[in-house]
Amino acid sequence: MIKTKKLLAVAAVGALGLAACGSDDDSSTADGGSICEVTDVGGVDDKGFNQIAFEGAERAAAEFGLTAEVLESASDADYETNIQSFLEKDCSLIVTVGFLLGDATATAAAANTDKQFAIIDVGYEEAIPNVLTLNFATAEPSFLAGYLAAGMTETGKVATYGGINIPPVTVFMDGFANGVTYYNSTKGTSVEVLGWDFAAQDGSFAGNFENLDDGKALASSFADEGADIIFPVAGPVGLGSSAYAAENDGIRIIGVDNDLTVSNPNESAVYLTSVLKKIDEAVFAAAEQVVVNGEGGGAYVGTLENDGVGLAPYHEQADDVPQELKDEIEALKAEIIAGNVLVN
Repeated sequence: MIKTKKLLAVAAVGALGLAACGSDDDSSTADGGSICEVTDVGGVDDKGFNQIAFEGAERAAAEFGLTAEVLESASDADYETNIQSFLEKDCSLIVTVGFLLGDATATAAAANTDKQFAIIDVGYEEAIPNVLTLNFATAEPSFLAGYLAAGMTETGKVATYGGINIPPVTVFMDGFANGVTYYNSTKGTSVEVLGWDFAAQDGSFAGNFENLDDGKALASSFADEGADIIFPVAGPVGLGSSAYAAENDGIRIIGVDNDLTVSNPNESAVYLTSVLKKIDEAVFAAAEQVVVNGEGGGAYVGTLENDGVGLAPYHEQADDVPQELKDEIEALKAEIIAGNVLVN
């Protein structure tokens, strides 16, 4: 089995291998190539990482004269089949979305060394020459979200939960919990985090990334324990928590991956902010690097410094966030970028 390792999300992490934005050279073209995405479970309309990735592919297709295609994985049994389908279609770049596709991608890449791949949320122990890895220091904005939640809670309890206990999920939860701890240490408060024990690396998980009912039940349970701000790291499962918050006053949600105020407008009022994982920018840049410029392999890490991750605006809850707390968040962001505050 191919070994994978957890991304070390610290402030000093940088970006390697590709630019963070499109080329300034308008003469660059891919001359009809194709970028093909294999999703993880949850579907391409998950309002989360599968959807964001394909938005990046579509943008690259429009700008560089590519075609963009997607195959959805209903379960892990579909990973190899979907990758093989795209190999047979001779795609210029196959993008696989998520940690759980790590082994299937590595196996396909090893067997097809003339094909180019990019994978999100995987860092291989040994680099694979024809696989570009796209990772994100999501502990950084999650740390800011934890600090924000600690400053906004009225009950003294906040909560987080995940879809499945895997590193790309728990790194968010680590950052969030550590942000609360940092707030407590600087303010002399004792805000409690439900759903995640940093020391034990264990907590609350839905066990999937699809079931909205699980998200609703988890939110209800946390609310019963006194939490008034909940940070789901569970893809569409988190939309169930948003639905619960929309039906129950006094509960705020912090979104994940995408700006959920924008992508989930029916429940926009419940979102305090969202932790942004700018997968679309990374996929766009991957298409430029691999398909347009012909440079395969390498590694990319999105950070606060290179704007590969971040916090969404407060939108409808902007007036509720004290200006002093907003200023503290901005100052803390600068300290993380400078390396003066470590998020892990």
